[in-house]
Amino acid sequence: MKNMKQYDVIVIGAGGGTKIISPAARLGLKVACVEKEKLGGTCLNRGCIPSKMLIHPADVAVHIQEAHKFDIHNDPKFSVDFKKLVTRISNEIDKDSAGIVDAYAKNPNIDFYHQEARFVSNKVVRVGDRELTADKIFIAVGARPQIPEIEGLNDAPYMTSTEALRNTKLPEKMIVIGASYIAVELGHAYGAFGTDVHFLVRSRLLRKEDREISDEFARIFSKRYNVHQGAIPKKVEYKDGEFTVHCDGLDTAISADALLVATGVVPNNDTLDLQNTDIAVDEKGFVKVNDRLETTVNGVFALGDCVGNYFFRHTVNFEGEYLFNRIFMTKSAEPIKYPPVPHAIFSHPQVAGVGKTEEELKAEGVDYVVGLNKYENSAMGMALLSDSGFVKILIDRKTRKILGAHIVGDEASDMIHMLIAFMTKNGTLDDLLNMIYIHPALPEIVRNAARRTDNA
Repeated sequence: MKNMKQYDVIVIGAGGGTKIISPAARLGLKVACVEKEKLGGTCLNRGCIPSKMLIHPADVAVHIQEAHKFDIHNDPKFSVDFKKLVTRISNEIDKDSAGIVDAYAKNPNIDFYHQEARFVSNKVVRVGDRELTADKIFIAVGARPQIPEIEGLNDAPYMTSTEALRNTKLPEKMIVIGASYIAVELGHAYGAFGTDVHFLVRSRLLRKEDREISDEFARIFSKRYNVHQGAIPKKVEYKDGEFTVHCDGLDTAISADALLVATGVVPNNDTLDLQNTDIAVDEKGFVKVNDRLETTVNGVFALGDCVGNYFFRHTVNFEGEYLFNRIFMTKSAEPIKYPPVPHAIFSHPQVAGVGKTEEELKAEGVDYVVGLNKYENSAMGMALLSDSGFVKILIDRKTRKILGAHIVGDEASDMIHMLIAFMTKNGTLDDLLNMIYIHPALPEIVRNAARRTDNA
């Protein structure tokens, strides 16, 4: 066929797909990388990395603002060069992304197509005026922000996470539609720098977390930011630089000079013309895969957000490494086996979790015990003047295995790792109790929670 080019491997999407592109090329395979946006995917360009580069300075700002608790006083006039901060972050991100382009250009086994991919048939992909085919095709196109159907929203210049991470003007007031991790992370970042932030929350903040965790988070978070519980946006108006959002559940409309929409994500599979193939998707548009990440077409695989098993960069990395090893190295039919999958929310306070929530265990009828210890009931908690936060551990009553662990408070994203390690190695409550903890350090709160579990 005219303009048809044969490859060993085609990877559509250069976020999690990078776990296959370079490793396959190092084996001498000819690889086509197709990515319509910047290399590095959501994580590098508009997600994990730039958001944490913004959130860390925000946390520093919070520490400065709260220094008076420790009898440390600073100039009451707090300021931030927001434009310089965001510009620095954007430049660093763009530099890293460009570095991937340079690396691919130097690799004779990688052809980079900075274009959109569309399937012509099961194993043929059109890229511009070319058609590509390969024995192995990997779909890793990720997801994009979901935009709710709200009257007037599409006529207003609202921000999603993508724009919020590149915006160089700090708003005086911002409305956030959403209550999940993206909403509270970015809302916290802007709020810490001085924006008056208002969250419109339909049900509750972080509703997928363990209920005690989300309740504690909401209690602390609501002291710093405006949380409008039970607010259901119905109409958005924009005029002369001002957004006005009308909600069911609120007596009056809320106006602000910025609007952030963070209500979840939808897969990018609808851009691929999958209707021209036998690749099946579910009712929400996610690509259907089996336990080997195989689609319904032989030789076509899918991973990451576009599959919807998990929505973390650490899980798509795990999936990419699994696929590379299974298909190109061991050449086995071994199914993917996920170890305990953790997550963290980098807001203020931090939240982290792994394994089951208490609500899930109750629904499953599991016989379990709970160990919970507050930050303030620890030596380091005393040093931090903690008045909030806790570690919660869920233990199987009979086997004493760790079923779940959840933390809300300082350094939760680091503290959770000892529990991830124990769960990954099928650790028990006794393993937690029989180790020596550094005194005084925050992980002693984990030990204290374990002790309370043992006494339950």
